[in-house]
Amino acid sequence: MDPAEFDKFAEEYLATHAKNLKISGEDSDYFARAKAEVLRRRWTRLGLAEPAAILDFGAGIGNAWPHLAAVFPGAAITGLDVSEKSLAIAERRFPGVATALRYDGDRIPLAEQSFDLIFSACVFHHIPAEQHIDLFAQLKGLLQPGGRMAIFEHNPLNPVTRHIVDTCEFDENAVLIPAAVMRRRQASAGLQAIETAYTGFFPGALAALRPLEQWMTALPIGAQYYTLARG
Repeated sequence: MDPAEFDKFAEEYLATHAKNLKISGEDSDYFARAKAEVLRRRWTRLGLAEPAAILDFGAGIGNAWPHLAAVFPGAAITGLDVSEKSLAIAERRFPGVATALRYDGDRIPLAEQSFDLIFSACVFHHIPAEQHIDLFAQLKGLLQPGGRMAIFEHNPLNPVTRHIVDTCEFDENAVLIPAAVMRRRQASAGLQAIETAYTGFFPGALAALRPLEQWMTALPIGAQYYTLARG
């Protein structure tokens, strides 16, 4: 995980993604909000206690912060990232919403059992595969007993997703991860009760059909997927 790579794109992130997401009919804020809302619905259906502390792993410029704060209003949010420049932008964009913390990409500088929910959005495809199991094990150690880890990733089986990633300068070195591979790596790190759901089936032009997506989560054709695992 090269901080310089992420620092390079920090100022240009929103403009770069706006250009690449144009085919979807939505902007990056829509997708950040949708992830938080999907997670909120699943959290409620599982009957889980409201999280008191949330870690946004790979927070970048803070796209998820206002939406996590909106759906989990009682939680203290910590944003962790290797890019100091990105975190500085996040704090300027959303002052007081989260605590920003930089780390070296190796050992996570946080206390064990500090969080009820760990959230990560489209981060692991930027991290070398050989580091995933160790990172998941570190993150697992940060969860309170019974805490959950929600990992959102691009679905490599979706052709529109592949086109967006292939044409995005920021994703030049990205390696997309099939959901089954993601589950295996998480299981190898000791995570349990790993479930997978697919999201993002309809573009902006077909937004009226999006209420149907709650019954389509098992279909591996959505633009993205998430895994929800217990620590």
